Amino acid sequence: MPTARKQLSKSAGPVTATAAIAAAAALVLATLGAAAPASATPVGEGARTLSGSHPAWATPQADAGAVDAAVPASARIYLAGRDATGLAALARAVSDPGSPAYGQFLTADQVRGRFGATTTQVAAVTSWLTGAGLTVSSVTAHHVQVTGPTGAFAKAFGTDFRSYRTADGTHRAPARDAQVPAQVAGAVLGVSGLADAIHVNVSHAVSVREAERRSAAAQGLAAPDKSAPAALPTVPTCSEDGYGSKTAKGAPEGYEKNEPFAPCAYVPAQLRTAYGVTAARATGKGARVAVIDAYGLPTMEQDANHFSTAHGDRPFAPGQYTEHVTPAQWTHQDECGGADGWAGEEALDVEMVHGLAPDAQVVYVGGNSCYDEDLYDAMAKVVDEHLADVVSNSWGEIMHATGGDIDPAVVAADNQVFQLGAVTGIGFAFSSGDCGDSSPGAAATGVNCEATTDQAQTDWPSSSPWVTSVGGTALQLRDGGGRYGDEVSMGDKRSVLSADQKSWTPFPGAFYFGGGGGVSKDFAQPWYQKGVVPDRISTTAADGTHSATPLRATPDLAMSGDLVAATLVGYTADGTYSEGGYGGTSVSAPEAAAMLADAVEARGGRALGFANPALYDRAGRGVFNDVDDTANHSKRGNVVDLGTVNGALKVRLYRIGADYGLSAARGYDTATGLGSPGRDFLRSFRLGG
Repeated sequence: MPTARKQLSKSAGPVTATAAIAAAAALVLATLGAAAPASATPVGEGARTLSGSHPAWATPQADAGAVDAAVPASARIYLAGRDATGLAALARAVSDPGSPAYGQFLTADQVRGRFGATTTQVAAVTSWLTGAGLTVSSVTAHHVQVTGPTGAFAKAFGTDFRSYRTADGTHRAPARDAQVPAQVAGAVLGVSGLADAIHVNVSHAVSVREAERRSAAAQGLAAPDKSAPAALPTVPTCSEDGYGSKTAKGAPEGYEKNEPFAPCAYVPAQLRTAYGVTAARATGKGARVAVIDAYGLPTMEQDANHFSTAHGDRPFAPGQYTEHVTPAQWTHQDECGGADGWAGEEALDVEMVHGLAPDAQVVYVGGNSCYDEDLYDAMAKVVDEHLADVVSNSWGEIMHATGGDIDPAVVAADNQVFQLGAVTGIGFAFSSGDCGDSSPGAAATGVNCEATTDQAQTDWPSSSPWVTSVGGTALQLRDGGGRYGDEVSMGDKRSVLSADQKSWTPFPGAFYFGGGGGVSKDFAQPWYQKGVVPDRISTTAADGTHSATPLRATPDLAMSGDLVAATLVGYTADGTYSEGGYGGTSVSAPEAAAMLADAVEARGGRALGFANPALYDRAGRGVFNDVDDTANHSKRGNVVDLGTVNGALKVRLYRIGADYGLSAARGYDTATGLGSPGRDFLRSFRLGG
């Protein structure tokens, strides 16, 4: 499928900067002549095989015949740069509090000069591609984009292309793993787009009302009988004076006596109090946070200011909020839901960052779609231009699906950007997902699950060893002021009020919504988890696979994100500003990014960079709330009364602390990681760096 491309940077730099690379590529094109390409470089002895470029779904049984050589196609060749081993080693050294190099970050120019692709490498890659008959349509510091007939791709990559029948139609793929010739093998990190069936990223946010709409449509649930006597309130009702402060009189018996109304949606002031931001007098001053989503909301700054002032907070100061969006280049809006579909996500992310770090600089960078390549470009822009210290990302995708696994080139390219960010002092936070262990069982009833999952698994990029994976909790406040009460894992079972209003259906409820997490079979355990994540957890992957060596466990930490204990968000849709409750690890990720910005301030403005080593270094030091789901916690049942909607009373019963396949326990767990930031979390950075 075609993808949008961001324009090349025009900033000056050393010979390895983007502009110089583009100039070198242009020179090669002029020399070779794109209209009459030279004969292809043979893929022969010493060629490197691109493992995984022939997808698992492209089976002989699904073969629908050869693709015509004239059919147009496109692909992206990611550049390996120089000294990948050295890059990974330096990313670790500058991020590890126990290393002499801790915090000694490089500038973006230094990184390009030391690890970036050279003009010679780019010229060699470009010559190989144009020699096969392909046209180079764009070049950046990270990749070369090419288009051309399928026959030219077959020539360049040493494989035929065939059509294969899949569950969502017929798709093109290499008949076998592609190859790159020996003379460019070291310059190519990976190639994406050779197969045209691709994964897309989804938002990890959902509003309370949208969740209800999706569930009713999927399950065909009946509304209560309009004529039945209504003992429950017919207007939306919630507990405003702390978790469980208002009993839902008139509700049928549920999980416990005197079931309470769910809490009113939380606002930033309450969250700041609960997580120690107010007590630490932290504001994120001197820190910069980037928010990355797809597309862009044209009213974002004014909406964030409206929301802040409406709830007693300061609006953005002039110049404190900036954004980078390119509406003329937006693509795949039907597949991704378009700008309107991502507006709530963007508003949530920006307002949570500003709410918990009110003095931090905030920059919004909108991908041109929800496709991997476009969101990658947004991340690369943040790193190349050093736009932030912390990056909040509330989106992701499953790695293994009925339609095939994620493209290995995407994983390699993303990890490279995360490492480049780490060596320059930039850390990435990703939401861990809203579907528990993402198994097919969870997807059967989960409102924010990906139906194509074929196994229990962790999300990407949350499972990368080079990002901070942020899970979710159900936060319970003692009072309306935000005093911390308790937390359990973000996981909900849901029942619907029966038509006669005398019972709940089904009861116990079915899984509905839950924080993502688990152990990834795709990545070895990173060094910072050793000694903290028990072997009994790290040697068993989410799908039950046992490993002789420890694996990457997620999440790393967790914060408030449950749909029951929702978070208030405001933005303009169809010309009208309104507010509503949202849930998901989309709430948790920007909260965590804001907390890391507050930590930068606590460190005297020194960048924290990739935060995980510093977080795990604090394990067992009393700076995290150790979240667990044992029975000694407060109320678990919650009545959500949405009032009369379209003439019918809409009331639901939720059981919190009931994630699918995951649960919180003492110490590290795969529902909430190390736990949530406690009252001494920020103080630990002020005292210990």
